[in-house]
Amino acid sequence: MDMRDMVEELTEIGIEIRRRLELSLNDKREKEELVLAHIKAFLNKGLRIADFQTGLEWFNVKEALSVYRHLSGKIIILDFFTYCCINCMHILPDLEALEKQFSITDGLVVVGVHSAKFSNERDSKKLLSAVQRYNIKHPVVNDPTLSTWRELGISCWPTLAMIGPTGELLAVFVGEGHRNELILYVDVALTYFKSLGKISKSDIPLQLARHLLPATANGILLFPGKVEVFQNEQGEWLVVADTGNNRILVIDTTGNVQHVIGGCNPGFKDGNFKNAKFNAPHGVCILDTSIYVADNENHAIRKIDLVKKTVTTVAGTGVQGHDYVGGKVGKDQALSSPWDLAIYRHKYEKSTVPVLLIAVAGTHQIWALFLEDTTWWKNREYKAGVCVAIVGSGREENRNNSYPHAAGLAQPSGLTVVQEKKVAFFADSESSAIRCIDLQNGRVSAVCGANRNPADLHDYGDSDGAQYAAKLQHPLGVTWHSKENAVYVADTYNHKIKRIDVTTGFCKTMYGNGKPDEKFLFDEPSGIAISSERDLLYVADTNNHAVKVIDIKKETITTLLVKISTIEVDSSPETIYTFDTAICEKGGELNILFDVTFSERDLKLNSEAPQKWIVNLPKNSSGWTAVAQKGELSNPISIKVPEGNGSHEIQVTLDIVACKTTECLPKRLLVLYRIDQKAGASNVVTEKKQLIVK
Repeated sequence: MDMRDMVEELTEIGIEIRRRLELSLNDKREKEELVLAHIKAFLNKGLRIADFQTGLEWFNVKEALSVYRHLSGKIIILDFFTYCCINCMHILPDLEALEKQFSITDGLVVVGVHSAKFSNERDSKKLLSAVQRYNIKHPVVNDPTLSTWRELGISCWPTLAMIGPTGELLAVFVGEGHRNELILYVDVALTYFKSLGKISKSDIPLQLARHLLPATANGILLFPGKVEVFQNEQGEWLVVADTGNNRILVIDTTGNVQHVIGGCNPGFKDGNFKNAKFNAPHGVCILDTSIYVADNENHAIRKIDLVKKTVTTVAGTGVQGHDYVGGKVGKDQALSSPWDLAIYRHKYEKSTVPVLLIAVAGTHQIWALFLEDTTWWKNREYKAGVCVAIVGSGREENRNNSYPHAAGLAQPSGLTVVQEKKVAFFADSESSAIRCIDLQNGRVSAVCGANRNPADLHDYGDSDGAQYAAKLQHPLGVTWHSKENAVYVADTYNHKIKRIDVTTGFCKTMYGNGKPDEKFLFDEPSGIAISSERDLLYVADTNNHAVKVIDIKKETITTLLVKISTIEVDSSPETIYTFDTAICEKGGELNILFDVTFSERDLKLNSEAPQKWIVNLPKNSSGWTAVAQKGELSNPISIKVPEGNGSHEIQVTLDIVACKTTECLPKRLLVLYRIDQKAGASNVVTEKKQLIVK
């Protein structure tokens, strides 16, 4: 039996064991005996996997790993993934739970084997951004030629393979949803091989890639996912999903942040703007004075009330669901990775009823949250608060159909409504297509990209043209320009903005030259919104950690300089330090330098990582200026203090990276510096403050 045959047999046996574990066996001991018998049977076959190909690029480790050197004596879980794949994203929490229960010194090592679907994903720089964006902490190897995939005969993403302490292939798990099995198999394997003296307690040379974030990521934004435009009494404002920072920013068009909603630490919590928590929010849309948010990794829809300054959950349970039908109300209805949102104003009898459309990437469907009582297609009645699937069978395919539930979608990730035409356009990312829904009857039709074969999700490229002649690569964002009768597309993996004339169906590259970095304009842009009156496009340029502004008439592209004048303090920051000082009431100069030390002896600052501070001056106090708003930890903060009296507070946020021998940890510290202006105090104050980090 060769390795490919072994993988096929293990896959089939795994399905049967899973069935018995779920349906036949209730006793824990019986389950463990079943898994142990399986492990022993395949251990005796003696087939060992080939080592990783030499010359591959690795992340989160200091050197390339070897199965038979670094990982000898370990139970290894190989995670075959491609970073665009929603199902691959879904198993990351399972792997994290597994790693929390069994450490490297316990004998478990998880290794991500990146086996790219799209050509863009083969680029190690793009993979590095994905590792940082999804906060993957275990070793990851970029295998652009799929050498290990082919060696084992892997056939789909995601696939997990369990390897024994001397390289034996012991189990294969295909798809998502294997958390309990993984924990059981690893527990049994570690117990058995420890009894044989074959498990090593040694460490491996970890070094987290988080500290390799580029300089642009040390500003305000971190991997922004989506952007939206809305009008209020103050004029035009933007809503930005600051995805990497787990928060929503409301910004005016000059870049001044008006509201910070949520904190940098992920969580799932309703409340006011300061203590509410999100987890990788993506899509945002506006209805009156409310912002709706697709809170992706919380698998929920959140509502931000800009008047009451509160955040509430309106759909989703906080954990991934597997429902393909829906029909429950609000927080009782489980969702799976909602990615984008749009409001459709449905005309019902003599009134107009708002319906929130949701691109649910995890089940490959479009759902609707009915915000008021109404009647929808085929005269079906829906009560306010009901959340239900309205388009898509749940099968991942590019199947157009006159019947909405018979259509097949492939990870819909961008959504825009054209109210005057009563249609919605969506970016079907895994089929690399833009598609359309008739909101009067649910008919799903092709617009451009992909091909006519609904099962082919690999027909992608970068070509202008009409309908199927046009080629895209994993688009994530769409918006409608009513004056041009056109859809603008964030063609994410081609690093371009394209325009579709819906009259002719012709798709044309407008901005970007396909090269992924700041110099060449875009790097995996994921969101796009339009100010039709001003002929401006706003682009969430994800891997450049920026919002770009495209002036359609002038044909210029600029970066929006985002500024936070006062920091909205996270209610649960990692550490808060408070200091007091005095300075002359006639004004003067304050210079502060921080000395960071650690209570753990083996923890120290990483000299290769960026150690940054951002200073925020007192609220409602004119005349205060900082020589620089942000800088390196090694450089002092210098503030000019105007004439005045009373107490003032500046806030300093420090983003640092501390390392042990085997791992690096990003930390965020907050310093509250209270300054009392009074007679007799010095007009030049220079202080060095020690921050002891636990």
